[in-house]
This record gives sequence, structure tokens and C-alpha cells, in this order.
Amino acid sequence: MDIDKFRKLMAQKTYVDENSELFAMFHKLSQEAIKITMEINSKYHTEKEIIALMTELTGNKIDKTFRLFPPFYTDCGKNIKIGKNVFINSCCRFQDQGGIEIGNNVLIGHNVTIATLNHEINPKIRANLTPSSVKIGNNVWIGSDCTILPGVEIKDGAIIGAGSVVTKNVESNTIAAGNPAKLIKKIEAEND
Repeated sequence: MDIDKFRKLMAQKTYVDENSELFAMFHKLSQEAIKITMEINSKYHTEKEIIALMTELTGNKIDKTFRLFPPFYTDCGKNIKIGKNVFINSCCRFQDQGGIEIGNNVLIGHNVTIATLNHEINPKIRANLTPSSVKIGNNVWIGSDCTILPGVEIKDGAIIGAGSVVTKNVESNTIAAGNPAKLIKKIEAEND
């Protein structure tokens, strides 16, 4: 299986049986991701080196405006898309098999976890998985220690308060916080 077929199956939310070729691809990609993230996390790298390593990890061109404070963890890497002027703070964990898309001008705080897979409820086949992508719009700020669950879309201009667990979509220009995250208020953007 090649990476394009893998991404296509994930975009279609293809059910993943633990005995399938797709599940085997998960393992292959995780081993590649471990190798690259170990390199990112084990020694100092310049900003240019981080961008090159993240390009290798994701298989997508990472813009020169990208910033990352390691350590950074992912168990796939190849299903992450990152826009321009994105900052990811230290100790973030991305489970990206199902797809993570990050827009432009996004700030992601310390210890943020983004998950894109759900396990089967039936205990006899619990290792089977269902992917569901996470989309983060432009100009979003995600506070420290947040967890973003599979299938969530955080729309443009939203803020997620520190420590929140986001289980549902968050509308544009709103602040959501809590466990589960709920609307706190709407943001009235000032015009220049």
C-alpha cells in the first residue's frame, strides 16, 4: 500500500480491522514516525532543520514560517497538513492516522493531544479502529493541556481554553472551554 492510497482510505473513514493490510500500514508508518520524532526530540536543531524533519515526517512541504518547540510526538505523521505561520509548543501528541489539518496562523499550546481514531466498542474486536479527521481552521488558538477528539472541527478564529476536552465542533470566533468544552462567549473582532 502506498501513502496516497492510505490517505484516501483514511479520508473515506475506512474501518480498520486489526488483521488488515491497512492496520499493517499503521504499524509501518508508526515505525517511520518514531525514527523521525526521535531525531527531532533527541538533540538541538535549527529552525530550518526542524522544518526539514517535519517535511520528512509529514510527507508534505512545511512552510518556512512554521515553528515547533520539541519534544513532539506522533504515531503516524503522514496524515498531517500544516498551514503557514503555525506554532506548536512542546510536548504535543498527534494521533494523525485519521487526518489532522491545521490552517494558517494557528497557535497550539503545551501538551495538546489531537486524536483521530476510535477503537471498537465490542471488547472481542477492540483493536479495530475507525478514523475520523480533525480540522483546525485559520487563526485558532488552542490552550495548553487540551485534548481534541476524533471528528472535531475548530473553525476560524476560535479559542480553546487551557485544559479543555473538545468533543464537538467549535464555531468561528468563539471561545470554548471545559470538559467537555462548551461555548463560553463569542469573540467580537475589531476591524482595523
